Amino acid sequence: MIPIAKPIIDDDEIEAVVRVLRSGMIAQGREVYDFEREFAGYVGVKHAIAVSSGTAALDIALKALNIGEGDEVITTPFTFIASANSILFQKAKPIFADIDSKTFNLDPNSVNECITSKTKAILVVHLYGQPADMKAFTEIAEDNNLVLIEDCAQAHGAEFSGRMVGSFGHVAVFSFYTTKNITTGEGGMIVTGSDEIAWRARLLRDHGQAEKYYHIELGYNFRMTNIQAAIGRVQLKKLNLLNEIRSRNAKLLTSGISRIKGLTPPYVDSRVKHVWHQYVVRVENDFKLGRNELAEHLRLKGIETSIHYPMPIHWQPLYQKLGYPRSICPNAIDASMKVLSLPVHPLLREDELKYIVNVLESI
Repeated sequence: MIPIAKPIIDDDEIEAVVRVLRSGMIAQGREVYDFEREFAGYVGVKHAIAVSSGTAALDIALKALNIGEGDEVITTPFTFIASANSILFQKAKPIFADIDSKTFNLDPNSVNECITSKTKAILVVHLYGQPADMKAFTEIAEDNNLVLIEDCAQAHGAEFSGRMVGSFGHVAVFSFYTTKNITTGEGGMIVTGSDEIAWRARLLRDHGQAEKYYHIELGYNFRMTNIQAAIGRVQLKKLNLLNEIRSRNAKLLTSGISRIKGLTPPYVDSRVKHVWHQYVVRVENDFKLGRNELAEHLRLKGIETSIHYPMPIHWQPLYQKLGYPRSICPNAIDASMKVLSLPVHPLLREDELKYIVNVLESI
C-alpha cells in the first residue's frame, strides 16, 4: 500500500533522542529553548513558545490575546475542528466565513461580510500548505482594528509574497503532529513578535508560574519535552529540502492529473510558496466515479487516500447542537463533497507517483 503520509525519522533524529535520554534532562529544558530560538529564527519572528500540541498552541494563543465570552472570531469551516474549538474553549463564538473554491482558504470578501461590533479576531488557516491571502487579511484586520491569528499547522515553511507564514499575524501557531511537514510526534509552537503575548503564553503553558512555585494566574501543563524538541531541531534543518521534494512530487502528479477529465488538480496562487502538506484534487460531477467510489478504487489498487475534510465544521454534531445553520458557507459544503487527498509525501518514489497517475488515467 502506498501510504497517504509517512514520517521521516532517520539516524539523525534517533541519535538526538539518545543524546537527550543519556543526559538525564528529558523534561522541558535547554533542548526546548534551543528549538524555540531556532524556530523563531526560521519564521522570522522575535518569540517562539513550544507546547505539547497544535491544539494546545491554539488554546494558549487565544487566551494570551484575552479573547473571551461575548467575543466573535471569524474563521473557516473547512479545516480540522481544533481551529474552531479553540474559540469555543474561550467561551467566544466562532463565526464561519466561506472559502475560496479554488484555494480552499478563507475568502476575504466573505470575511468582510461577517464583521460585526462583536468581532475581535480573524483566525486564518493556511490549508493544505497553501498560504491564505495575507495581503487582504492584514488590510482587513488593520482597517477594522482586529487581532489577526494564523493557524500554520499545515504550512511549515510556506510563504506569501516572499514572507514566511507565521510572521503576518499578531500571533501564529504550528503543529508538529506525526503527519505534518516536520514532526516531533506530538507538539506545537506559538510564534509572535509581541513581548506581552509571549510572556503570557509562557505563563499559561507552565501552570501560570512567573517563577518556580510562584503562580500569578491559572495555567496548564502544556510543556514540550526535551525529547520532542531534539527531534524537532533535527527535522527543522531538513524542512526546506523536504518541502522541495513535496513540491517536486506535486508537479509530477499535476502534470498527469491535469489531463484527466473530471479531476481538478490543486490551484496554486501565483503569490505563494506552497509546501504541499496535502495534495488535494476535486472529483467533479463529470468524472466516471464519485469521490468515495474513487477512494475505494484506489484502495483496491494499493493507494491510500484521505478526505480532508468530509464535512464542514458547522455540520459537525457539536456545532449543530450549538445552532449553526447547515446552509451557510456553500463553497465549503461543495468542497467537502468533492475533495480527495492523494499521497505526496517526500518518501514517495517516482515510480509510485507515476503509478498513481496511471491508475487514475485508466479509469
